[in-house]
Amino acid sequence: MTTDPDEPEIDLAAVDAERERIRATYLKSEESRPASTARGLHHFAIVARDVEETVRFYQGVLGFPLTDIFENRDYKGSNHFFFDIGNDNLIAFFDFPGLDVGPYAEVLGGLHHVAISVEPERWEMLKARLEEAGVDYQSESGTSIYFRDPNGARLELIADPLGEMYGTKVL
Repeated sequence: MTTDPDEPEIDLAAVDAERERIRATYLKSEESRPASTARGLHHFAIVARDVEETVRFYQGVLGFPLTDIFENRDYKGSNHFFFDIGNDNLIAFFDFPGLDVGPYAEVLGGLHHVAISVEPERWEMLKARLEEAGVDYQSESGTSIYFRDPNGARLELIADPLGEMYGTKVL
């Protein structure tokens, strides 16, 4: 039961029971889980409002090297550009000059955030860089930093190893 009249009342026991039903029905042990049909994340694409501002933030503040920039095949004059986020994974951006795509909007049913794993020592260094750059952030559990990039997209830098979250193996 919630005390905030603006929040919907949620039957937490029912939610827990449904989670357990899904876990029992679909979650297989690591030994019996089939291998994924995917090789990994090729790239995750986000709309950029300003190419240079995005490059300065991702390469300059976060330390993700720009790996390529070329014309977007789907829209003449648009740039498609990529940053290395480790382990042969990329985060990509498009800009759409001449189109009023409006500001980034986080909506129910849409993207909430992109979580990027970093080594604990780099997490501390990146936290300091965000502070130096004047980026507002929220720190959670001593291993996660949530913030918005210059385009408005929410990011998380997480110091947990890949395949692990808050001490629990999720892979």
